[in-house]
Amino acid sequence: MDIVIGRGKKARRAYGIDEIALVPGNKTLDPGLADTRFSIGGIEREIPIIASAMDGVVDVQMAVLLSELGALGVLNLEGIQTRYPDPNPILDKITSVGKEEFVSLMQQLYAEPIKPELIKQRIQDIKTQGAIAAVSLTPAGSVKYGQIVAEAGADLLFVQATVVSTSYIAPEGVIPLDLARFCQEMPMPVILGNCVTYEVALQLMQAGAAAIMVGIGPGAACTSRGVLGIGVPQATAVADCAAARDEHYQATGKYVAVIADGGLITGGDICKCIACGADGVMIGSPFARAKEAPGRGYHWGMATPSPVLPRGTRIKVGSTGTLQEILVGPARLDDGTHNLLGALKTSMGTLGAKNLKEMQEVEVAIAPSLLTEGKVYQKAQQLGMGK
Repeated sequence: MDIVIGRGKKARRAYGIDEIALVPGNKTLDPGLADTRFSIGGIEREIPIIASAMDGVVDVQMAVLLSELGALGVLNLEGIQTRYPDPNPILDKITSVGKEEFVSLMQQLYAEPIKPELIKQRIQDIKTQGAIAAVSLTPAGSVKYGQIVAEAGADLLFVQATVVSTSYIAPEGVIPLDLARFCQEMPMPVILGNCVTYEVALQLMQAGAAAIMVGIGPGAACTSRGVLGIGVPQATAVADCAAARDEHYQATGKYVAVIADGGLITGGDICKCIACGADGVMIGSPFARAKEAPGRGYHWGMATPSPVLPRGTRIKVGSTGTLQEILVGPARLDDGTHNLLGALKTSMGTLGAKNLKEMQEVEVAIAPSLLTEGKVYQKAQQLGMGK
């Protein structure tokens, strides 16, 4: 039902992850029997959790470790890793400056040109270690470097921006990325995002996306909602895009995975996103806390280095354990940020869901909270991730 904001504007009530709760049904299940496998672009993973393509979260080492543990890490091909042969001194600089110097330093460091040979090298470094090479480019980057990524043999390509649509009006003289043609021509599955509405999700699926990413601005290190005012609370966005997935599947027989991206910090957040219809999730802050993460205890947004309108902040998340402890345990913390897989399996067992499809069908209740998605950063602070 529409809510009247004023005489000239109505709005639809939407819900964030912290405003819902999962309702136990009439059966339970031993958590060891819960099947968490999911497929993205024909690649099956034991764990439906993807590490964000952010420079403080994923480098070659993290991508390999995540792959070995049964999850997936996405490497940002327009970041530090492809601008500098040795990114370590650069990462040291980023994590050592004060808040007042941070944005200007980032703009300076990211002005260094991307080197095509480093794109090939990073992909090959991942693949030679037997890991899945999942990489990310912006739509503009895909026009420039898509062929290089194809030649290097990447397994998955995420075409990602704050907002992606199939209808883009470009400045005169600029040829925009034709998403449908790009998906058709690339030799690997292409994942498109981000979006938050049923209509755009359906259009991206019809364009040939192997999966879509859902979420605009809810993340702890993202300030797009504050700077641009754009976004839809994540629970509603996921449910709407999942409905588009189901309609697309009924019409075509092609199942396109929905990946909830942003604002997810705890195991409970992940469980609720899947209950809203997501097939998997993409997270940044929890993995940035791993001892192996390249961010040295810091996490920052992808749009922070923008020379025109910086968005995204740097937050100090600290280092709380190894990647294994954070992803599969054993947990050393009781705040829901360790053993994310164990949390999902335990929740599925409590709810009687044998697999992710059954988890998507569990009952959801509205549970209003003072913590809405507009306050994800405050939530991160409470968990010691934004201090």
